[in-house]
Amino acid sequence: MRLDIIDTATAESAAEGYSRIALGVEYKGARYRGWQRQASGVPSVQQALEQALSKVANEPVSVICAGRTDAGVHGCGQVVHFDTRAVRDERAWTLGTNFNLPHDISVVWSRPMPADFHARFKACARRYRYVIYNDPIRPAHLAEEVTWNHRPLDVERMAEAAQFLLGTHDFSAFRASQCQAKSPIKHIYHLRVTRHGQMIVLDVRATAFLHHMVRNIVGVLTAIGAGERPVTWAREVLEGRNRREGGVTAHPFGLYLVQVEYPEAYALPQRYIGPHFLTGYEALAD
Repeated sequence: MRLDIIDTATAESAAEGYSRIALGVEYKGARYRGWQRQASGVPSVQQALEQALSKVANEPVSVICAGRTDAGVHGCGQVVHFDTRAVRDERAWTLGTNFNLPHDISVVWSRPMPADFHARFKACARRYRYVIYNDPIRPAHLAEEVTWNHRPLDVERMAEAAQFLLGTHDFSAFRASQCQAKSPIKHIYHLRVTRHGQMIVLDVRATAFLHHMVRNIVGVLTAIGAGERPVTWAREVLEGRNRREGGVTAHPFGLYLVQVEYPEAYALPQRYIGPHFLTGYEALAD
């Protein structure tokens, strides 16, 4: 079935006796197979959220998210929507759902939406952060929330190389072989690399992302930061459009979906840009 048909059908269902509700969701992805519900029953964030919402609504609930995340990847700015006949206030959707969720998933806000809102198709930009703990000794804390890299990384080299990826490009060299996106053409608005003590943060905002795109970018930039490749290698990989020339895929634990942007008319709640343990760094405030 075509995606535009699905979008039309869900919008119509919301207009015929259903309410459309949007939620902001954050989660630690370490013990989940990923966002998407698994037929095998393997734990997923979507399944846990739908089960909790169904208890609050007293009816089956199915959610649609802004962007699916892989196994081990975290979310602190995920947006979902669902349609329901149940009448609940915003507090009930937030606190009631959290009461029924496991400790590593939280609903942070809820908002009734017009029938034409769609968490995925109405999103106009998405933003990820990748957090590296750069130290010779592996961390005992946040071990599943950051990626440890023991090699000294040159952040200035990484930031310089990142500039080659800005703008509109064919990102075929940074997409996974199983990626289902129709086009590899994406637009990156910003790609910043900054150091904060032992933490290195890669912050990237784009129209949309290919499967493994951020983790593959991180793999290229860390190789450059470690001195294994020249700064211009980022441009060579991009222009080569060959995934096999792009180096390793970075681990999932350091990756966070931190923000999804929508047209202002929807007036969705705005929270800080996560993850929460980075909020004290003023340089990351925007």
